Amino acid sequence: MSFFSFLLGEKKKTASVAKERLQIILAHERSGRSNAEPDYLPALQRDLIEVISRYIQINPDDIKVQLDREDNLEVLEVKIELPEPR
Repeated sequence: MSFFSFLLGEKKKTASVAKERLQIILAHERSGRSNAEPDYLPALQRDLIEVISRYIQINPDDIKVQLDREDNLEVLEVKIELPEPR
């Protein structure tokens, strides 16, 4: 770390900020729920479609968001099918 980055701070990359926000959302949702199906998954899927569409043309059906639970483990699975490059 350089002296200037220490004093001025470094800007975080967009991906790392998004990842941190997603972790906070998931932690918050887990703490307040039992085994009910989370209601944030459709909104998360819409947000992903919106963000990805800014950069490439994508079919909304090519993005799947799913939450799997086993014992005390929750796995958020996001499948995104990107179009072939031309």
